[in-house]
Amino acid sequence: MPVVNYQQYCQMLDNAKQNKFAYPAINTTSSETINAALLAFKEAKSDGIIQVSTGGGKFGSGLGVGDAAKGAIALADYARQMAEYYDVNIALHTDHCHPEAVDSFLVPLLAESKKRTAAGQPPVFSSHMFDGSPIPMKENIAQSKEIFKKCREMDVILEIEIGVVGGEEDGHDTSGVKKEKLYTTPEDMVFAAKELLPIGRFLLAATFGNVHGVYKPGNVKLQPIILKNGQDAIAKELGADKRLDLVFHGGSGSDLKDIRDAVDYGVIKMNIDTDTQYAYTRPVVDHMMKNYDGVLKIEGEVGNKKVYDPRSWGKKGERNMADRIIRACEDLRSSGTSLGKNI
Repeated sequence: MPVVNYQQYCQMLDNAKQNKFAYPAINTTSSETINAALLAFKEAKSDGIIQVSTGGGKFGSGLGVGDAAKGAIALADYARQMAEYYDVNIALHTDHCHPEAVDSFLVPLLAESKKRTAAGQPPVFSSHMFDGSPIPMKENIAQSKEIFKKCREMDVILEIEIGVVGGEEDGHDTSGVKKEKLYTTPEDMVFAAKELLPIGRFLLAATFGNVHGVYKPGNVKLQPIILKNGQDAIAKELGADKRLDLVFHGGSGSDLKDIRDAVDYGVIKMNIDTDTQYAYTRPVVDHMMKNYDGVLKIEGEVGNKKVYDPRSWGKKGERNMADRIIRACEDLRSSGTSLGKNI
């Protein structure tokens, strides 16, 4: 199916919100990882979200280009082409864009979308994320509003973040942040809702102890009740129909109960990156270790083309990553929920 338009994307989000499930949002960096995500959504009978970060875009553009925006456009175009052959609905999203990367990443992406929509074509991405969490709250929301207005001109949804997700991702390290910053307050959620809802529908990454990466059990203290408290505060001040579409960042390695609680409190999108990175790499390592004498030309031998051909180990990585995403669909209750051709 084609990548969804704005109205179809809203139907996807409504489906998740009403039926208390969330879409896995899979960070991709290559055609292989995009293929893995598409395969998983098809087999799980789940609609889904494929996303590209600044680092993913830069990697996707290759060493000879090294441009995050150009790589993101190329990956989005590839995903759009391949999605046509699958019977599930796919939205395209860009992950964390911090303030310092707006001019080099978001601005050229929005410019390309403006050019395409003016020609009657869909925008490059269905939604974007502006992560203003490193800057003061009022400044974060003010900048979010300006970016959101530009997105709305092309029927593109904006995701923002308030609070701070701990850990490190794409070279952005927040491991030294004060612990209280890891927990979004109800007041901040109400403020974000008041400022952005008049512009249109948006996604909110509210933090409740989230940390990027995978840690041993007990190291990360998630408090999903924070999301409920924020949603209740919004309902009390603005009305029950104003409860927000929430996003769960830093979810790798989380307890299933915490995941399900977060979904029950309004999370409709959960980012998955670390777990799928490992899932792709694990069988590749296994292949290399078991075929050491075949993948290397050692001691004057010629190796074994059948095992050093990238296709031989690339397929294994794709399959294992797809299996991990299918498990995510099950954890998030999105399996079997695809709207298919009904949207």
